[in-house]
Amino acid sequence: METEVNAELQHVRNYWARMKPNSPIYSFLLGNITLVSATKGQIMAHLKVLSVHVNSKGTLHGVTSSCIMDWAGGLAIASTGLDNSGVSTDIHTTYVSTAKEGDLIEIEANANKVGASLAFTKIEIRHAGDEGKVIAHGTHTKYIKR
Repeated sequence: METEVNAELQHVRNYWARMKPNSPIYSFLLGNITLVSATKGQIMAHLKVLSVHVNSKGTLHGVTSSCIMDWAGGLAIASTGLDNSGVSTDIHTTYVSTAKEGDLIEIEANANKVGASLAFTKIEIRHAGDEGKVIAHGTHTKYIKR
């Protein structure tokens, strides 16, 4: 089922399309991510866990989760209409569970406050579908210049 493309989702998709080719790490780790919805201050995305996303034990690597925190926080800020999501000043990731190759994960990011110079976001990574088991959650603060 295709999600209705509202102005916020189109803006965030355009922002991601501009950012992706300039970021080798995002292109490598998040090349298969799909933005499924956006409203002002909130984005939702899906990522199928591939072999590049897992550690030597076959579960979601912590660096993948941290990269998602960085990416999703920035896009939540962009969903407020900004064309520049700023520079990271602080990222926290708490690992609660894990996922394995082949799993579909869901990422939800919310911009709790976007001020004149700082933006504060909250991100949750969970299993997609009915289960919804949390994999990791975190916060991401960015310096923004308006």
